[in-house]
Amino acid sequence: MKVMTARVVDGRIDVGDAELEEGAAVAVLISETSDFHLTESEQEELEMALAEIRRGQYTDGRALLRELRADEPADR
Repeated sequence: MKVMTARVVDGRIDVGDAELEEGAAVAVLISETSDFHLTESEQEELEMALAEIRRGQYTDGRALLRELRADEPADR
């Protein structure tokens, strides 16, 4: 998986010089602000996190919430 930023030019996504495989499926995240950019270190961090997820090294969100709720004091 690759992580990159791009711009919309004439209604199309322009990825600059990046080479993508013809027919590749891509996910597009549209920023709510006009300026969205990942630094190189942010891209690397995101790629490492995605690799951890693919290896099964993550905590399921529902399991985390159950764990946090179980640790809450009784008077809450």
